Amino acid sequence: MSFVLRGVSVRHASAERGDSCHALNDVGLAVEQGEQIALIGPSGAGKTTLLHTLACAHPQAFGEFSVFGVSPWKLSHAERHALRARLFLAPQTPPLPPRQRVVTAVLAGCLPQWSLWQAIASLIRPGNPDAAYDALARFDLQDKLYARVDCLSGGERQRCGMARLLVSKADAFLVDEPLSALDPTLARQTLITLQQEATSRNATLICSLHQVELALSHFPRIVGLRDGRIVFDVPRAKVTEAMIEELYRNAKHGEQIDPVVPPARSCIGASC
Repeated sequence: MSFVLRGVSVRHASAERGDSCHALNDVGLAVEQGEQIALIGPSGAGKTTLLHTLACAHPQAFGEFSVFGVSPWKLSHAERHALRARLFLAPQTPPLPPRQRVVTAVLAGCLPQWSLWQAIASLIRPGNPDAAYDALARFDLQDKLYARVDCLSGGERQRCGMARLLVSKADAFLVDEPLSALDPTLARQTLITLQQEATSRNATLICSLHQVELALSHFPRIVGLRDGRIVFDVPRAKVTEAMIEELYRNAKHGEQIDPVVPPARSCIGASC
């Protein structure tokens, strides 16, 4: 089992002491190793907070939480650090230093497995440029290997962040809105690449998406969140238009909601 949450509530990191408002409320979720799950819901629903909680970025206020069979917040700092090395959290805006070369930014995905001296040496001379090139090639970015990060477009930076994921040794990918700066063709390619990588190493993939249609066409399990609570957690074949309409009812003005389409077969490993 990758993750188990029972009655988990999480406060916003910026919440004042004594504030009873939670970003997550009484969340229950169980994720088997190798599962691929899409998180959907309106802005502010708690998707990002849930991903950060799964990544052991902050402790829960209430409830029980375990990762790979252990409770991370009962471990020592060193043990928790080792546990985090098995998790890869990809934020919507990748933390890529603007003056850094792309090859160095991608190889940062290897840092949890490198010694301090390896990390320092790689800043001067990239430790494994071939691995970075291969990862970038899967997103059609191989020609950017030695470009500076600040010369990349927003979509290229997002894909660079995904290339960093590929060179990691993580057992779970926690990906937050990886398609926000991508056109439909690149969005589809990116999802397929992430799913192929997760499948090849039996890694868990949990991805938050605003593109409901893509979530339904690519992920076998859909979790809908609203107001910090799980509204539904079902196979994609059981997601109905009424469920989506209720999930996004009175969503913030301007939020894009894709229409529900009949669930399609997964494109993992297919040239569809």
